[in-house]
Amino acid sequence: MAKKTNEVKPLKGLSDIRRYFHRNEEPIYFISATNFNLLGADEWIKGFKFICYIECFNGLHPNVFSPKEELPHEEFESIEDINNYLLQHPEVEDYIKSRKKNGKAGKAMFLMFDEKTEKLARKLGLEICFPSAKMRTSMDNKVNTNRIAEKAGVACVPYVLSNVKDYDHLRKISRKLGDELVIQTPFGDSGHTTFFISNKEEFENHEEEIVKEKEVKIMKRINCRGSAIEACVTRHGTIVAPLMTELVGFPELTPYKGGWCGNEIYADAFTPEIRRKARKYTQLFGDQLRKEGYNGYFELDFLIDQDNGEVYLGELNPRVTGASSITNHAVFALADAPLFLFHLMEWADVPYDLSVKAINDRWARPENIDTWSQLVIKHTKDSIEYITKAPPTGIWKKFKDGSIEFDRMDSHRRAVESEKEAFFLRIAREGGYLYEGADMGILVMRGRLMTDDFKLTNRAREWIKAIQDHYITEIPQNEELAEEVTEMAGFKLM
Repeated sequence: MAKKTNEVKPLKGLSDIRRYFHRNEEPIYFISATNFNLLGADEWIKGFKFICYIECFNGLHPNVFSPKEELPHEEFESIEDINNYLLQHPEVEDYIKSRKKNGKAGKAMFLMFDEKTEKLARKLGLEICFPSAKMRTSMDNKVNTNRIAEKAGVACVPYVLSNVKDYDHLRKISRKLGDELVIQTPFGDSGHTTFFISNKEEFENHEEEIVKEKEVKIMKRINCRGSAIEACVTRHGTIVAPLMTELVGFPELTPYKGGWCGNEIYADAFTPEIRRKARKYTQLFGDQLRKEGYNGYFELDFLIDQDNGEVYLGELNPRVTGASSITNHAVFALADAPLFLFHLMEWADVPYDLSVKAINDRWARPENIDTWSQLVIKHTKDSIEYITKAPPTGIWKKFKDGSIEFDRMDSHRRAVESEKEAFFLRIAREGGYLYEGADMGILVMRGRLMTDDFKLTNRAREWIKAIQDHYITEIPQNEELAEEVTEMAGFKLM
């Protein structure tokens, strides 16, 4: 029988996969509030563009598109709302139409999306490169995450899943967990819906948010360190990146006690035993996700018990995350391919072969991991301030007296040459407002920003203060207007 001439040959290994994306002709978009989560993706994928609500680069990034005209819209309550606004914006519609290839609008990635996003994307002809919003929502539920972990054989902090009627009921159902508890509602981010309860007064401070839920996760409070690990479920197995530390709850960075505010990646983060166990748990969890019908990018938070060394699952994020920029720019990713390329291969129109074991073995080696850190800087004061001047995105230099100075525009952290420099991605901009919890920007630099006992280094504190000092603000005269423009205060943008 004659061989079909139109048969697609499988891609064989990493070099073929890299070449496939370098020669890509199909438009691919990351649509979100900012382009932070997939910084640098345009350098790996021909035809990749960012469509963002917030213009972080003052129009200087060649592959970022932000609509110029602000249209009337209802108050944003989530990143999904922002994305739905963008997909209905005439400038965005025209932009996507103008880039069609062979009559196709292309593919799209989102940090967050809902069923409305799916309908709007279909209307524009875009294929979303993620499992359905319904599936992601189900898995994003912190209660369901524990049930998946049980099936996967992944250890969780001792817990109870239940509704809570009142304080007495809480104490009754959590008796075996002790007096110090942590309660998480099914959905939330960066500490907004994580509550530390040790007495009735603390419970009453959050009672309304807890009792309204049909089910919450009640955990024993442990003396732990936070960590994060990103991975990708592929048809050939689960690819696992190295374990990172997490910065959580530092008052210099966030007003939220349990709030994520950064990461570090370095070769000897935690002990070899802890790193091995985290990799094993992540592979088990990823393999279970595949059985559940999920494929693609995900992240797990692990809690390392400082009293007994146990590794417990914290939560699942079925998406790219705020840690993705650290993962995808590290040496192991640059030497092979960033994790988001393996994610996109699951939606590519071509078969491929890959040795997941070989990749995981390489990525676990210390020589393939360099040291980087990032700080997510929020406005921590309970105030509303109008921004008259904001520090620009790019490379900043630090001097011996602790002061910093903008050196040059760049869109990539690789341009940071030493520990005396940092890449700053500005979020809050001139003409906007700072309010409690507002994201000011992300600071990325070489080296570590925490000590071995998880305290901020002096270098970290100096950089945080220096960036904050470069925001020039004034108290707004129109208080009602100021209240209106704080519409994003209730959720994180990355």
